Formats: sequence, C-alpha cells, structure tokens
Amino acid sequence: MSTTQPIRDLQKLQDFKNYYQNTKPNLRNYAIIILGLNTALRISDILNLPYDQVFQNGRVQEHITVREGKTGKENRILLNKEVRRTLARYCDELTRTKMYKEGNPYLFPSPKKPCAAISRSQAYRMITSAARAVGIDGHISCHSLRKTFGYHAWKQGSDPVVIMVIFNHSSLSITKRYLCIDQDDKDDVYRSIYQRTAA
Repeated sequence: MSTTQPIRDLQKLQDFKNYYQNTKPNLRNYAIIILGLNTALRISDILNLPYDQVFQNGRVQEHITVREGKTGKENRILLNKEVRRTLARYCDELTRTKMYKEGNPYLFPSPKKPCAAISRSQAYRMITSAARAVGIDGHISCHSLRKTFGYHAWKQGSDPVVIMVIFNHSSLSITKRYLCIDQDDKDDVYRSIYQRTAA
C-alpha cells in the first residue's frame, strides 16, 4: 500500500482548496479542508470538535485547545485568518440547520445521526473526490491535509523542530519521514545552492 502523500504543487493545492467553494459549492466540506490544511489536526480530531470549543457567543476563537485522540496530548492551536473567516461563514449556515437546532454538539454534525459527527469515511470520500476532480496524482487521503501542512511549512522555511512540536512527534526523525521529501525537493536544493547574491 502506498504512503499517503502531501499535496506538493501550489496551483493544485489552490484548486483543491477552492473545489468546494467554487466548483461544487459545499461550505461544510470547504471548512473541513481549510481547517485541516491550516491546523495540522488529524481528521478524527477535526470531526470530534464540538461547536462550543470553536465558537463562543457566535464568534470564532483565536485559539483552541485540542486533546488529540491518538496521543492524548493537549495542543493549543492558533486559528489563522483564513480559518476564522471560513468558519464564520460556515457558522452562519450551520446554525440554520436542523441538526444544530436539535442540539447536535459537533462542529460538523451528521445529517442522519443525532449527537454524532460526520464519519471519517464520509470525510475521506469528500477529500478524495476533490483531489481527483482537480487532477492531483498520488495517494491522497484525509491524512494528506495534515501532511500538506507540514510539507509547506517546511518548504517555507519553518524550523523542523517547531513542526515536530506542532505534530506532537517524539523525534525529529519521525517528522523528517512524515514530510515526504522527494527527489524534486532535493533537486531544488541542488539548483538553488549559492544562487542568492549578497545584498
């Protein structure tokens, strides 16, 4: 079985992000993707978020604290402007739904089961459908959102140790494997070394 891959190409990533906003509008699906790409949370932790953990008095919190289901560790996460803007739009739609009015506590409530979130398999279908539709190759899954966060944080120059802490990994070697650095990434280093001129 092939390893889940990040979405490396920036244009394909933009197309993927926009799929449920422009091509096949679905604000819930769009919010899940934006949240995953910007917080590095596992999909299970995203789906288990209660509405009240993200919103207070109808406003998106700047930080949320999540106890990760896999590790049991607490992680305090900044919700950046893109996430807060997306969730504010989504809130307007969510609070008009039957699920919300009937007391379903989840941020992404199941339309069929009371007091349940949408399923991981439903999230998987939503993510893989968008990836296929915009022509992304490779093994893309729910975990690709988290890996894409790490990969692009690294490409933008973030310290791998900080990425390791964000991911709650126990060692830097795990984070290095997780980033899925491929031959193209290595080639970029070879091409660019010593190319910057002194100011």
